[in-house]
Amino acid sequence: MSKNQLNIKTAADIAPGELNLSVDAVVVGSGAGGAINAYELAKAGKKVLVLEAGPYVPSDKFTEMLAVAMGTLYADEGGQANTAQDITVLQGRCVGGSTVVNAALCFRTPEHYLKIWREQFGLTELTQERMTGYFEKVERNLNIQPNKGYETSAGAELIKKGLKKLDIPEGNAKRNIRDCVLSGFCFSGCKSDRKQSMLVTYLPWACNHGAEIFADTRVTQVVAKNGQAKGVLAEVVDPKTGQVKTRVNVSAPLVVMAAGPIQTPIILQQSGLANSSGQVGKNFACHPTLSVTAMFDQKVDDFHGATHSLYVDTNILPEEGGWLQLNAVQEPVEASFQAEPGTGKAYVSYMEKYRNSMRLITLIHDKNVGEVKLVDGAKHIEYSVDDEDFENMKKGLKQNARILFAAGASYLYLPTYDRTLIESPEQVDSVIDGLKNGVAKYRYTSFHPQGTCRMGADPKTSVVSPSGETHDVKNLYVADASLLPTSIGYNPSETVYALASFIADKINGRIA
Repeated sequence: MSKNQLNIKTAADIAPGELNLSVDAVVVGSGAGGAINAYELAKAGKKVLVLEAGPYVPSDKFTEMLAVAMGTLYADEGGQANTAQDITVLQGRCVGGSTVVNAALCFRTPEHYLKIWREQFGLTELTQERMTGYFEKVERNLNIQPNKGYETSAGAELIKKGLKKLDIPEGNAKRNIRDCVLSGFCFSGCKSDRKQSMLVTYLPWACNHGAEIFADTRVTQVVAKNGQAKGVLAEVVDPKTGQVKTRVNVSAPLVVMAAGPIQTPIILQQSGLANSSGQVGKNFACHPTLSVTAMFDQKVDDFHGATHSLYVDTNILPEEGGWLQLNAVQEPVEASFQAEPGTGKAYVSYMEKYRNSMRLITLIHDKNVGEVKLVDGAKHIEYSVDDEDFENMKKGLKQNARILFAAGASYLYLPTYDRTLIESPEQVDSVIDGLKNGVAKYRYTSFHPQGTCRMGADPKTSVVSPSGETHDVKNLYVADASLLPTSIGYNPSETVYALASFIADKINGRIA
């Protein structure tokens, strides 16, 4: 997507010094929630400015190399983690946000959680009927469709055989893709523009209605007066030097925070706003995941095809265990850090068998036990896997292991920092039962931070009202995964797409 089509300015385009701007609405963040709100507000006739802290990287500059993409497209160069440093929390930090680097996997929010949100958090408008309309809308706009048969990866086909042997029903994944080229490089950005990320959909659509985007521009403060949002203060940062180049003062009677579940609460804390409940930054959840790597006697070549082809959600509800299984293709960089084969010759031997390997992910529906906060001016993600959640993870790992052995695996690597093998189906229970929580020895990954600006009717226990507006500050809205009152167990992207669309309609007065 070219710069002209996006109506975008980067640090190189902005003169040093100070810049004063006046718009109808400023949107902080250009990912799922930010891009959708930018489009809907601009389409309604508002003058919209989108501020993105990350760089603008056009798709023709994507390298299809994860090691490079981590440094250019991800928060903290892919190194963002909790304070214990045992969970990598991956987020996109670029124009288009995490939609540029996610796997494009989409699930509608289950009625189970919508009901909890209505009954426990007072979100009475989030009915199945109303949300279905928003799901259908974003599914049309982003071409969210079930995978076609030819898109299924080689590893997923083996997993299907394992599921059939164990009589476990499979789910066919839905993705926001148009004519996927099946390269397997979703996590590095889609060079062919087939992934319907915000970079190629809602952002150019917003710009077509007059919206403007500033990249390399981090918001430092939301400005409010007499309980009303008045705009934001921001800094344009030279990506080459890391130095502040220009200070930006944006005057706007409407502010939409969509910087993500880690950055949004940090900005609100820096601003000293919207926190009479004391809940800003609290209730963090992230769907910790562990990948079991299976080795086969034959080559699998599980690195082309849909990044996710299938899933198993027979135990997705909390009372049933609260875990989700997902297949996932992986390129060599990912394969290299999913297991601990040893060093030197042992490591080389492991990577020489890369073509014989595949993985199956166990993702847990976790409790909202974490907190994101500023400590001495730096962000801290204080989160540890809950003991009960860890026991559920172990149950999910056991099912994971049995599926892989049923698919024909010779042996399995568990995702630990010491070498842990399961060499036969008979060892599954004993080896996994030996895993203990509370030690930083597992290779957790999270793509799904959520919950830090909880949405609810009670201003004493939530940050954001049922309309998306903060309880404390008028015309200050939140439209990202911070809103989610609880963890939902599934990839949250479609939930964010739908909620962002709902909030935009609230702002525009399309719904009361």
